Amino acid sequence: MKRIAVIGGGITGITTAYTLAKRGFDVTVYEKHRYAAMETSFANGGQLSASNAEVWNNWQTVMKGIKWMSRRDAPLLVNPKPSWHKLSWFAEFMAAIPQYEKNTTETARLAIAARDYLFAWAQEEGIDFDLKKQGILHIYRDKAGFDHAARVSRLLSAGGLERRSVTPDEMKAIEPTLAGDYYGGFFTESDSTGDIHKFTNGLADAIQRLGVKTCYGQTVTELGADERNAWVTVDDGTGQSRDTFDGVVICAGVGSRGLAKKLGDRVNIYPVKGYSITVELDDEASQKAAPTVSLLDDATKIVTSRLGDGRFRIAGTAEFSGYNRDIKDDRIRPLTRWVEQCFPGVCTRKVVPWAGLRPMLPNMMPKVGQGSLPTVFYNTGHGHLGWTLSAITAEMVAEEMSRKF
Repeated sequence: MKRIAVIGGGITGITTAYTLAKRGFDVTVYEKHRYAAMETSFANGGQLSASNAEVWNNWQTVMKGIKWMSRRDAPLLVNPKPSWHKLSWFAEFMAAIPQYEKNTTETARLAIAARDYLFAWAQEEGIDFDLKKQGILHIYRDKAGFDHAARVSRLLSAGGLERRSVTPDEMKAIEPTLAGDYYGGFFTESDSTGDIHKFTNGLADAIQRLGVKTCYGQTVTELGADERNAWVTVDDGTGQSRDTFDGVVICAGVGSRGLAKKLGDRVNIYPVKGYSITVELDDEASQKAAPTVSLLDDATKIVTSRLGDGRFRIAGTAEFSGYNRDIKDDRIRPLTRWVEQCFPGVCTRKVVPWAGLRPMLPNMMPKVGQGSLPTVFYNTGHGHLGWTLSAITAEMVAEEMSRKF
């Protein structure tokens, strides 16, 4: 039985360990935190959204980023302080603009393929993660935004996704609690939402039942590989230990870039910070005033999900400011204001803020598969669609490893 190390205990690491274990590998997961899903898989927007498959590589995004650089509350904020990492990332980002249409269509195809696996795993393992299969409604306040969405719909359709345009009256019928004036929207009935943290921890319990060794609270200090083996050195706070494996899979989110460098690979992931708030719906009036259908407001880059009866998750913004994990008030306030404007009946007295670093590659496509060595594999760089794509990319890397080991 081949021994495989998986580095990272977020959504991609846990799903990768699951798919490898199901194929008969002897798997060990290393995670620096005490529990699974404690970083970017902790409190994201909650959407399983093929309809959000549009990659960001277009000139419209570039111009918005330049325009918004002076606004601290902008949906897309780029810290002007230069670094070689940031400059190289943006140069590659712009170089990928010609692949915008192809990559958007391919991302939609992957997102659709991921659904069946994820739902099947949850059913097989008995995981309750506040799943709601009520679709996602994209909302637009002006004709320009709506027309752009129509063009994106054609790319999503080429990837196999069905979504339809809806009038303001139809939007109101889909989600009656939504306040405000809108030009129109697009509704994707096949999309869904849920709690990524609950799902990841449920699957983390499942991999232990399958015999996976989970090494939580252990930081990887050294990593190496050659043509025949990979070796991992970790520190658990009391001392260091080293183990040797037949192969290693890097699923370490924004830490993947540094680990890849140790293995002789260049994986140019940049940490793009996103924020969320979780509104606690403690009173009956707020529960009735909060939406049950998931929303995506394209102009403000805000997404929502209803997690059970008592929680309303609002997430968004993209901030390029390095590995800074600080939760900034001027980035949280727009999320709270958005709730108060769009759902005025929801009490925002009890709001829990959060921030996480999305691991993004310049072309917005994840790195999945073998590295430069036959013992090294990657499943990382999923950006804002980590949960949406995780099941299919885990299957892809496990299938490739099954063929090669």
